[in-house]
Amino acid sequence: MNMNVKKNRRFSSSRVAFCALGLSVLTACGGGQSGAKMGDDQFAVQEVTVTSSNQNEHYPATIKGLQDIEIRPQVSGFIVKLCVDEGATVRKGQALFHIDPTQYKAAYDQAKASVASAKANLETVTSTEANKKMLHEQKIISDFEYQTAQNNLLSAKASLAQAEAAYAAAKQNLGFCTVTSPSDGVIGTFPYRVGALVSASSAEPLTTVSEIGDMYVYFSMTEKQLLDLTRAGGSLKEQLEKMPPVQLQLADGTMYSETGKIDAVSGVIDQTTGSVSMRAIFPNKQNILRSGGMANVVFPYTMEGIMLVPQSATQEIQDKKFVYVLQADNTLKHTEIQISNLNDGKNYIVTGGLKAGDKIVVEGVQTLKDGQKITPITTAEKEAKYQQALKDQKEGNFATAFN
Repeated sequence: MNMNVKKNRRFSSSRVAFCALGLSVLTACGGGQSGAKMGDDQFAVQEVTVTSSNQNEHYPATIKGLQDIEIRPQVSGFIVKLCVDEGATVRKGQALFHIDPTQYKAAYDQAKASVASAKANLETVTSTEANKKMLHEQKIISDFEYQTAQNNLLSAKASLAQAEAAYAAAKQNLGFCTVTSPSDGVIGTFPYRVGALVSASSAEPLTTVSEIGDMYVYFSMTEKQLLDLTRAGGSLKEQLEKMPPVQLQLADGTMYSETGKIDAVSGVIDQTTGSVSMRAIFPNKQNILRSGGMANVVFPYTMEGIMLVPQSATQEIQDKKFVYVLQADNTLKHTEIQISNLNDGKNYIVTGGLKAGDKIVVEGVQTLKDGQKITPITTAEKEAKYQQALKDQKEGNFATAFN
C-alpha cells in the first residue's frame, strides 16, 4: 500500500514538473505579439508595399493675443490709485489707473474761466462795433474809428477761439488722469505702483492689455515644406483655405481642445534660416491660452507613395538601420535602409534601401545572421500556430503543443 502511494506521488511530481517545463518552452518559443519563431527555422516575413501614411509635424510656436496693447500715460504725474489687479479681465473703457489730477484740474478751471472772460469781452466788443457802425453811417465818426471797432471785434472772436482751444486741451489732459482700457482683454504686469512718477516718455508702459477671445499662434516652417503645401497653385487665399486644421500642444504636453486654422503666411523668406513665418488662429473661449506662452503647432499631412516597415523588423548598428531581406533561395541578406525622421512609434518610413515587393523578416531579427537560411511563414500562419499551441496545451495535448 505504501509502495503504491510513493509511486503515485512520484508520478504526480513528474507530471507537474513536465507541465511547468512545457509552459516555459511555449513562452520562450513565442507568445502573442512577442514571439517570432514557431520552429527551429520558421520566421514570420512580410512583403514591403507602397502605401500612404498620416503624419504629424511639430513646430515650436509663440502665442499672442489678437492685440497686445501697451498702456502708456499721456500726462505726467504720480500714480494715486490702481483700479484693477494684474491678470484681471477688463472691458473697453474700464478705469485702470488714476494719476494725480491736481495740476490738471487747476489748468482746467483756469481755461474754463478764460473762456467765460473771452465770451464776455466778445459781447462787449460786438455791441461797440454795432454802435460804431450806426454812427459811421450817420457820418458822425470817421472811417478809421469804425475800422478800429471792426478790428477789435475780430480780435475778440480770435481770443474766444484761443480760450476755447486751451479749455479743450485742459479738459482732455484732466481726462487723461484716468487711464482706461482701449479694448476688452486681460491685464499684464504692473511695473509701476502707487506713488510712482510716470510720463509719456517712461521707459516701460504702465501695463499691457491683451485681447484673448481668439489667439494668434506664430510658427515657422521651411521653404521646402511650404512649397509642398502650396504647390497646387491658386491664390494665397485659396491655398490657405485648403490647408488642414492644426492642433496645439501646450507646454505641459497636453493637446489643446480646440483646433486652429492657418490664416496668414509671410511673403518674405528669412534668408538666414530659410524659413517662412506662419500664423494660425485658435479660439480661446475658456481663456486657457495666454499671450506670450509657448506651445507646439501640430500640423497633420498625408505622405503618399511611401514604404512602411515595423520597427521590430529593424536592427540598429552604429546609428544605422538594417533589416533582413529574404532572397529567392530563402537565405537572408542583412540590408541597410534609410528612414525618415518621422515615425508613428510603431513603423519606420523607408526612404531608401528597399523596393516594393521585397520580403523582410518582421520579428526575431536579433537571433538571425547574414546568409542564414530560414523557412518563411506569414504573420497569419505564425499567429495560427501559436493559437493552436495554446489550444493543445489547454487540452493536454503536450505531444503536439510544443512542436
